[in-house]
Amino acid sequence: MSISNAMNSALSGLGAEGDALEVAGNNVANANTIGFKASRAIFEDVLGGALGQANSIGGGVQVAGTQQIFAQGSLETTGQPTDLALQGDGFFVVHGAVDGTTGDFYSRAGQTSISNDGTLVDANGLALQGYLANSNGTFGPSLGSVQVPTAALAPQPTSTMSLTANLDATATPPAQPWNAQSPAATSNFSTQMTVYDSLGNAHPVSVYFVNTGPGTWDYHATANGSEVAGGTPGQNFEFETGSLTFSANGALQSNTLSAGGTVSFNGATANQGVSLNLGTSITAGGTGLNGVTQFGSPSSVTAQSADGYASGSFTGIQVDSSGVVNATYDNGQTLAVAQLAVAKFTSNNGLANAGSNYWTATPASGQASLGAAGSGGRGSIVSGSLEESNVDITNEFVDIIAHERAFQADAKTITTVDEMVQSALAMKQ
Repeated sequence: MSISNAMNSALSGLGAEGDALEVAGNNVANANTIGFKASRAIFEDVLGGALGQANSIGGGVQVAGTQQIFAQGSLETTGQPTDLALQGDGFFVVHGAVDGTTGDFYSRAGQTSISNDGTLVDANGLALQGYLANSNGTFGPSLGSVQVPTAALAPQPTSTMSLTANLDATATPPAQPWNAQSPAATSNFSTQMTVYDSLGNAHPVSVYFVNTGPGTWDYHATANGSEVAGGTPGQNFEFETGSLTFSANGALQSNTLSAGGTVSFNGATANQGVSLNLGTSITAGGTGLNGVTQFGSPSSVTAQSADGYASGSFTGIQVDSSGVVNATYDNGQTLAVAQLAVAKFTSNNGLANAGSNYWTATPASGQASLGAAGSGGRGSIVSGSLEESNVDITNEFVDIIAHERAFQADAKTITTVDEMVQSALAMKQ
């Protein structure tokens, strides 16, 4: 009976070591699979007698199962903006059909691209899920497939021109009164900005500052008369004027709009409102120091900008570390589309392997906890990179050798038992 048990134990060892070699072979085969997580075989002994029996001889070995190792894989820089890697815990959420089953799947493989309908999809065509952007720039609470607007971006007319500058406190009024057709001779300082109409056409706009006495200035905004409805070609068209006062320490005390503030460019929307932001005056509740000031130094511009832009063609996407997907356009504009969702589980080891670089949730893993990258223990997203397989080839080769040696030893046990049986049979002869 003992000889028979010895052979059965060795036979179980052959089966277990074969299974372990299969696991190691699968690891090696996936050494270059993006987002792959290595597995290991879990061995356990087989009870050889009654439960609780002392000095019981074991009945062999069996593989209780496999365990995936969810250690971080190295990041490979690809430079491809649509390649995404997770640095830390969590999984991308994708939706679609895998082997005839439709639903949500979870993956670490971030080889994504934009499909012909603008959907952000992975290598198998499943749609990445995220929180879709609202018109005000916030993100909604529910998940949806990330859809990138690949059509041309509509132009945005300018509504505000902003200026940070200093006006020379030692300046004196010009010898001649302000004349929009002779602005250089009748002003002290000027700057020029570009504004856009409702069609996306660019128009140069000049802003002139005229000293009217100690601590007081007027400003005048002009456009080319040939570009404005009602304007005269070759002449400046003044569409906004106002007055400024400054405190004794050079801060903007007040800003009073005297006239205008709207302009009608040819062919575009009439009466386009274009306001001039010169900072928050003391009268308006500000410090008077965040825009135009009047100090005893030469007049100069520190910063200036105007909102609005021309139409733009789609050029691609950018994804930041928190998973915000921005569409980019050749006019320099970016548009937030969605924020990718990252799934986190109570037990990654409880996930079921669905093949094709996917996992599915099970009762053992718990339900997916969804959130933004970098929040709640979730990893951050690295754009332009991919997570390599975490298989260590050297360790796998060592394990293969160890399992091979054990397999040979189990085979030797069987041949030894066979020789013992043959010897026993020979005693009867």
